[in-house]
Amino acid sequence: MKANTSPVVPGEVQGFVHLQRQIHEALIKEHPEWIEPNGECPMCEIYESRFVRLLALASEGEQRSAA
Repeated sequence: MKANTSPVVPGEVQGFVHLQRQIHEALIKEHPEWIEPNGECPMCEIYESRFVRLLALASEGEQRSAA
């Protein structure tokens, strides 16, 4: 995967972290059965990694259309 060469704006990172936390909390609320006895949520991690991949694909698409 190509590295993102555009500068990262701190507000964007903070917004991403906030959105990711909201998604995590919503998944736990909607699917408490996914939480393991040790407090971990492997299904949540799967959804979060998919979200990151989708954002990366969207970012690549934006970079291509801007070029």
